Amino acid sequence: MSNVLLIEDDAAIRASLTRGLRERGHAVSSASAALDGLRLAVEERPDLIVLDLGLPDMDGLDLLRMLRAVSRIPVIVATARDGEAEMVTLLDAGADDYVIKPFGSTQLDARIRAVLRRAGESRADSSVTVGGLRVDPRTREATLDGVPLDLSPKEFDLLHYLAARPGEVITKRELLTHVWQIPYGGADKTVDVHLSWLRRKMGETSSDPRYLQTVRGVGIRLAAPA
Repeated sequence: MSNVLLIEDDAAIRASLTRGLRERGHAVSSASAALDGLRLAVEERPDLIVLDLGLPDMDGLDLLRMLRAVSRIPVIVATARDGEAEMVTLLDAGADDYVIKPFGSTQLDARIRAVLRRAGESRADSSVTVGGLRVDPRTREATLDGVPLDLSPKEFDLLHYLAARPGEVITKRELLTHVWQIPYGGADKTVDVHLSWLRRKMGETSSDPRYLQTVRGVGIRLAAPA
């Protein structure tokens, strides 16, 4: 059984999802406003948060960013906004998955189980070392030649995915699917931007790479400097 925090202002939706998730074995607590949800997240430390974006006291995206500043609890965003740019923004802000309204408790239950399964696999991963680079998914810390790297959540996820496959050429399509959980094309630019930020923090550039090597027309490869 998992402990789920549902942050949703619509009373009818909140009651329906609470009932459906409890029928499927989850323990559910709920809040109808952002600040109450933030308080419960800190006090109760649920296994997962389901977050509606249309909250009365704060936009859900702002709450997501606040949650990510203090916690790595998995978050599934519930939204009626279905544009690709919106989804990229949510995932970059730290959402682990999203569901588009309207949806039922059966679909939400399946997504909760999938997100918790991925989170469990991530926690079980051991640290990765490539040359002077060390990435530890359990503590979400990365160091280069012993110096900590100050990475955003998505930069860390990107670096960990590449470092766990040293020497392999990874396509942008694969990165979008596994790091951003976007199962469709058209958002390659977000990969390029995050790679640029990551290179800068690692003290390299695309024209003078050390670890992050672009294979033109194919993808990106992380390997120890020769």
